[in-house]
Amino acid sequence: MAPQNNKYRLDRNGYRKNVGIIVCNDQNQVLWARRARHDGWQFPQGGIEPRESPMDAAYRELYEEVGLEPSDVELLGATDKWLRYEVPYAPRPHYFRRHRGFRGQKQRWFLFRLLAEETSVRLDTSDNPEFDYWTWVDYWRPVHQIVQFKRSVYLRALTELEPFLLRL
Repeated sequence: MAPQNNKYRLDRNGYRKNVGIIVCNDQNQVLWARRARHDGWQFPQGGIEPRESPMDAAYRELYEEVGLEPSDVELLGATDKWLRYEVPYAPRPHYFRRHRGFRGQKQRWFLFRLLAEETSVRLDTSDNPEFDYWTWVDYWRPVHQIVQFKRSVYLRALTELEPFLLRL
């Protein structure tokens, strides 16, 4: 059984519960953010804390990572199932290296439409910002730019959520 330490709880298969967040604009472009202190880009994402629902975690992470309040966005859809990816050992953050049973993350993905002005997007709402820059990109571009070990999850999430854009 995987260790059950603090807020980084792992399931019995070694996956940490997490949410992935896609924010789109009226042109169906998506918010794409550059990680601070790294050269990679990704969608906002983050761990689900104990006794927190995936939806609550998505709203918390939206605020912590890109400064958006629930009233700034409209939920368009979510993935039906957990999507998993394994993290190669080398890029694992130090707090996951301590957990020998850690394999990767399992994520529920949420698609939101930005209702507020894009000036509402702020990267400075936490003491340790996750991102240092963001931009709007074509809906499918992230699949080609994300690190390899996350690519299949990004493809699955974008594919499953795309019909929600087409309903508008």
